[in-house]
Amino acid sequence: MSSFENRFRLFSSVEYEGQLYMTPLNFIESVTLNEPKSRRIWKSLSKKELEKILADTPPVWKGSSNLFRNLRERGVISYTEYLFLLCILTKPHAGFKIAFNMFDADGNQMVDKREFLVLEEIFRKKKDRKEVAEDGQRSDQQSLQLYGHRKSHAHNHVDENMTDTTLMVHFFGKKGKAELNFEDFYKFMDNLQTEMLEIEFLSYSKGMPTISEEDFARILLRYTNVDNISGYLENVRRSIPDEKGITFEEFRSFFQFLNNLEDFTIAMQMYNFANRSIGQDEFTRAVYVATDLKLTRHVVNTVFKIFDEDHDDKLSYKEFIGIMKDRLHRGERVRQPGADCTVVRG
Repeated sequence: MSSFENRFRLFSSVEYEGQLYMTPLNFIESVTLNEPKSRRIWKSLSKKELEKILADTPPVWKGSSNLFRNLRERGVISYTEYLFLLCILTKPHAGFKIAFNMFDADGNQMVDKREFLVLEEIFRKKKDRKEVAEDGQRSDQQSLQLYGHRKSHAHNHVDENMTDTTLMVHFFGKKGKAELNFEDFYKFMDNLQTEMLEIEFLSYSKGMPTISEEDFARILLRYTNVDNISGYLENVRRSIPDEKGITFEEFRSFFQFLNNLEDFTIAMQMYNFANRSIGQDEFTRAVYVATDLKLTRHVVNTVFKIFDEDHDDKLSYKEFIGIMKDRLHRGERVRQPGADCTVVRG
């Protein structure tokens, strides 16, 4: 199975009619922790329990950047939706506008449930590229757990009669007849990105309005393949002895920039055609040209101090891009690829 499948199985905690689901809290943990806090036991939901969960799901117009934290265990997220939500966390908003409009046949900025399921399936296939190659190795049981059907019953068309989930009810109402406009979907994306960043920020700020520059470096280097993290942290301690702190707005802006890393890479290559390192002013301008975001001088200076191994106030483009791409792919990182769980009834 792919790393995405392994991670979903590792963090999911509920099962309905053989299919595995994450709760909103499971999803939060899957993107903020290396591994679950405790061994998962899949709880089997009854039809009545699932109906109660879905009945308590708020409509999309009541969405907020606390949605997942408020729902906690009172929600179900399928594997396909898990992949879709990971896409939201790591993609710029512009790409979703293009995809959304592809299915807006009459140009009224509205998408119904069936159209959205098609859209979601496209994002799933893009995110889980190994699926076709590995499908022959996936057992009927695994296919049932991930997709709600056995491998021999797999189909290419969208099944509108599939089990409803929290996300579907949130977007399209309890009867599935409501339509979703892009403004509400945009707010959902922005709220989800903000919520996950807030959770990560608050885990270090301890109720204070800022996190230290060293903690900012720790967050940037989490889920990466960097071997000598302590060396990068030492760069920060030595170069920024007087802590000023990083605010949440600065933190959020930087991660919005990371979601536009591909466009930024193109801008950087224009500066870097001679394969040279770049300075802070060039970096700041490249970020603005590529993303329309203005990073504060303090954030840019902190990033340079983290990655400036030669202490010449220049940034190695290749090293920075490589590490940040690794950071963006955090949803793939699994410490226990063979982990399994037990289903309990009742």
